[in-house]
Amino acid sequence: MARHKQANIEEKHDVNEPEMGGDLLTVREVARHLRVDDTTVRRWIKSGALEAVALPHSGKRCGYRVRKHTLDALFNTGTPSTV
Repeated sequence: MARHKQANIEEKHDVNEPEMGGDLLTVREVARHLRVDDTTVRRWIKSGALEAVALPHSGKRCGYRVRKHTLDALFNTGTPSTV
């Protein structure tokens, strides 16, 4: 019975969980999706070519997250198709 209650709690949590967690991609995830190196993605972010959210850090390398809609916009800005 305890397992059944735990399963119901987990199901409710998954259903009600906001989509924000799935909206942010790591540098590595973006790099794999675009089939480039992580360093290339970081270079694009630092140059302003790719919009990203900088995470608080203490050290040499700053962590970034890229919004999924930003990545999707890169693919939707291609040449318009002729009908």
